[in-house]
Amino acid sequence: MILDVHLHKQARLNILKEFAGFGHDVSLIAVRSGYLPRVEDAQVRIRSVPLRYLPFVSTLMFTIALFLAMPFYILKSQPDFVIFTQPDAHILSSIPGLVVSRFRKVKFVLDVRSTPVETVGFHGFLQKFWFSVSIHLAKHLFHGVTFITERMKEQVCNEFDLDENKVGIWSSGVSTETFDPQKDIEISARLKRKLGLSEKFVVFYHGVFSANRGLSETVQSVKMLKEDHPDVVLYLLGNGPAAPLLEILVAKEGLHENVMIHGAVNYAEVPAFIGIGDVCISPLPNHPYWRYQCPLKLLEYLAMEKVVIATDIPAHRSVCDAEKCCIYTQSAEPTALAKSIVFACVNKEQLQEWGKAGRLLVEREYTWERVARNLERYLKSISLR
Repeated sequence: MILDVHLHKQARLNILKEFAGFGHDVSLIAVRSGYLPRVEDAQVRIRSVPLRYLPFVSTLMFTIALFLAMPFYILKSQPDFVIFTQPDAHILSSIPGLVVSRFRKVKFVLDVRSTPVETVGFHGFLQKFWFSVSIHLAKHLFHGVTFITERMKEQVCNEFDLDENKVGIWSSGVSTETFDPQKDIEISARLKRKLGLSEKFVVFYHGVFSANRGLSETVQSVKMLKEDHPDVVLYLLGNGPAAPLLEILVAKEGLHENVMIHGAVNYAEVPAFIGIGDVCISPLPNHPYWRYQCPLKLLEYLAMEKVVIATDIPAHRSVCDAEKCCIYTQSAEPTALAKSIVFACVNKEQLQEWGKAGRLLVEREYTWERVARNLERYLKSISLR
């Protein structure tokens, strides 16, 4: 994870912010290539290794730096817990720290936010290899393992024969203060007018652009609706390796008026952008690596009182099934997505009321404070081996 490059850093930053708020002394050790993000209003120390972002090379250099520095950090700071947040090659850097930890009674925990995704080619092979190495190392030498969902916990425990009694769960969460539909309502309205979308029906997505997230299929679904529903506009906010391909697809299909692509923005600006959407979308295909996730964007949409068009997979059902805040689409195929978008258009007047249920759900189950308390209880339950 590169702090100023990767979009998935928010879970780590927010969980640390909550722990600091509980009175704990917390530090984040990570890589940055330039700008260093801050955690506002919390005593969170970010110890960053400045490295130019290069795939594979950055990971290797960070692993070497952590391998050399971890024993000294443990001896000096004497932490109660060291949590490794990525099951990848840098897990090797834990070995010297594990040796020293035996004398300092430090507990090591591996946190798994995701199983390997988009696992094609050599990069996919490396993902699966280092994931397996990480789980085996944690199984035999670490004091605990945490997962993002119960279903992911079951999947990995069965595959690697982990003791489920020693495994914890902490899901994705959302700041209901940052993602407050009332706070940015005027900013969103102005932004929508500025973009020329006031009279349009906006389907909104934000996050990583990659090949297997259903984004190309979503663009194709808008193409299918162009003639009968010319007012439908898909707004994509974010970045990633698939961005050039999406731009080529939009140009090829002549969808410049129906698909708008905007680069990633500061995290604090995201709620205002979500506010321009009439409905949001999470079109993750039914791949094994998406099924048992807890998508952060889904919770952010719900917190903003937005109904979400979501593929009918456990990752979405496990969050939304108890409330009428999602429009489930049978698959991530263009025809199915187009059908769900039309349903949202037809029921446009109902969306605001349906969206309120999603906000209540988030306030009840998925605030960062609640998630942090779950992790805190788990950490306190761990015993030294």
